[in-house]
Amino acid sequence: MKTEGHPNYVAVKVTCSCGNVFDTRSTLGKPAYHVEVCSECHPFWTGKQKVLDTAGRIERFKQKYGKRA
Repeated sequence: MKTEGHPNYVAVKVTCSCGNVFDTRSTLGKPAYHVEVCSECHPFWTGKQKVLDTAGRIERFKQKYGKRA
C-alpha cells in the first residue's frame, strides 16, 4: 500500500454544547472540534424530546387540525 496517498488519521477532542467531551479520530487535521449535539444529548439516544414551540405554532396547529375526526 502506498503511504503518500493517504491522509493523516490523528486523534482529536470533540466538545459538545451540552458539555460532553470525548476523543475520536479524524483526517481533517484540526486538534479540536465543537458540535451542537452528541449521543449524550440527542433526543434519539436519550429518549427525551425537546419541543421548541416558536410563537405558539404547535397550539395553532392543534386548534386548526386537532378537532377533525
